[in-house]
Amino acid sequence: MTKRHTGYRLPALRLLSFSDDPPKPKAGGKVVAERMSMRLEFREVTKESWDDFATLFEERGGPKTCWCMVWRASTVEAKQRDGNSRRAQIKARVDCGTPIGLVGYFEGEPVAWCSIAPRETYRSLGGVHLNDTERVWSLACMFIKRTHRSKGLTSQIIQAAAAHARASNATILEAYPVDRESPSYRFMGFVETFVSLGFCEVGTAGERRHIMRLHL
Repeated sequence: MTKRHTGYRLPALRLLSFSDDPPKPKAGGKVVAERMSMRLEFREVTKESWDDFATLFEERGGPKTCWCMVWRASTVEAKQRDGNSRRAQIKARVDCGTPIGLVGYFEGEPVAWCSIAPRETYRSLGGVHLNDTERVWSLACMFIKRTHRSKGLTSQIIQAAAAHARASNATILEAYPVDRESPSYRFMGFVETFVSLGFCEVGTAGERRHIMRLHL
């Protein structure tokens, strides 16, 4: 049975309205009404909320082989690529209080995730060089349960990540999205969504990823 949790709403942001690509309209405005009503609540992943995070990842279709460790693994950890090892690695970070991200809830059920944490807790993401006054948090991955996709939730996730980073005293939120036609790294989101929420491109990483920043 899926554990249900009553989450909380993160503070409202000074950003544009949600702008995910909508599904094709249906008669009577049903899709619009559905998108308007599906508002997520978010909770940071901690020892207390670990079970919700694990439930979301371990459900059918969840990222239970990765456990969002690809961009976090040390040289030693990277040699252990099986799901159980990666689960233990991310759990160790949660247990010692290292920020890893947020779980999004709809009607108490965990349905979404984003990896949002200080940039220094990841291995190199290809971001621009930091100066002494910048406190950068990185948004490196997003996941939504299949049953809740195409409902405009990606923009909510990005806004929640920005609110969480700001509340944690970050000065910049950095993301690494790709163009919609990209065959890889799609879990990092699409450039057009970040642009619509006020992010600006400051560079590129590799052949596909764009480095985009939002000043908080």
